[in-house]
Amino acid sequence: ARMIEEGYSPQTKYALIDAEEMEKEEALCGHSEKLAMALGILSSGHGKIIRVTKNLRVCGDCHEMAKFMSKLTRSEIVLRDSNRFHHFKDGHCSCRGFW
Repeated sequence: ARMIEEGYSPQTKYALIDAEEMEKEEALCGHSEKLAMALGILSSGHGKIIRVTKNLRVCGDCHEMAKFMSKLTRSEIVLRDSNRFHHFKDGHCSCRGFW
C-alpha cells in the first residue's frame, strides 16, 4: 500500500498471461525476486544490504519495484540477473534504465 501511495503501479505488460488486469497484477506478485527482496527486508530490517541472485533476466516490473523498495526502506538492493548486476540505492539503479 505504501509503495502505491508513493507512485508505484504494477506494469502488467510484463505478465505473460491472457487475463484481466487484476489477475495480471496478482501473477506479478509471485515473481521470485520480489519475494526474495521482501523476505530480505523483513528478515534484516530497513537500511541493510539485500542481495538477490537470479538465473534469468529480471522483468521490468520487478526492476521498478526494486527501485521503490530501495527508496522506501532506505536499503541497498543488489540484484544479479543473467545479464548484469543491478545495484539499487535511493530509488535509482546502477544500470540507469539500460538493462
